[in-house]
Amino acid sequence: MAKLKTHRGAAKRFKITGKGKIKRGKAYRRHILEKKSSKRKRNLRQPTLVAPADAKRIHKLLPYG
Repeated sequence: MAKLKTHRGAAKRFKITGKGKIKRGKAYRRHILEKKSSKRKRNLRQPTLVAPADAKRIHKLLPYG
């Protein structure tokens, strides 16, 4: 069987943790930052985990993760 290709767009957006969960960055921190509070912007810096409902699809895009 041929090797599977990693989806390059997904590889740039997601990382797999040691336990196999998928880590992602948060949205809403690109522009229009003036009206957002410092606390909100600070919390958007922290990575978070992908919801279990979406994790199965992303695992297919990252076969060797």
